Amino acid sequence: MDQTKEQIVNLPNLVSLIRILMAPVLIYFALTQQPNWFMGILLFAVFTDVLDGFLARTLHQITKMGSHLDSWGDFVIYSTMALCAWLLWPDILQREMVYFIIIVLSFTLPALVGYSKFRMFTSYHTWSVKLAVFITVVSYVLLFTGLLDWPFRVAAVFCLYAAIEEIAITLLIHHEHVDVRTVWQALKYNRENR
Repeated sequence: MDQTKEQIVNLPNLVSLIRILMAPVLIYFALTQQPNWFMGILLFAVFTDVLDGFLARTLHQITKMGSHLDSWGDFVIYSTMALCAWLLWPDILQREMVYFIIIVLSFTLPALVGYSKFRMFTSYHTWSVKLAVFITVVSYVLLFTGLLDWPFRVAAVFCLYAAIEEIAITLLIHHEHVDVRTVWQALKYNRENR
């Protein structure tokens, strides 16, 4: 993909930027102890995560910059979710601390490993991460609305698997790629670059 010809300003990138701009709004509602507004804005932010990818594919506006912007938006929102959970529901968080730590490390360690190898944050968008994010968001809502706590523990397992796969991809490939969906695709890149 020729980066000089990429269209930086497009609708999918705008949607990703909106997601990033939702982080201060989420923090505001957490600081002011407004969990209902927080959950509503969080669900909107998660919707933008689905929407930007759909728009990029539908409008044929998939770009390397867009992939990175999407990943930055994800990282900002999921980091904000962790911080806000601590601000809004410290008692629940202390009870589920082991699972919470697993989930947080599962999102941060692959990013740090990728950055240490490529001097930039990776943007793989693996299928396992997509599944882990879906399960984590659903379980987050269930946990912090007081409906169910066990899905959060299941989410920790899915996040751990997704993190292991992303780290394996980083270790396998020789230079940074975007949209590496599975470790098998990384193995293919590895064989091609020998």
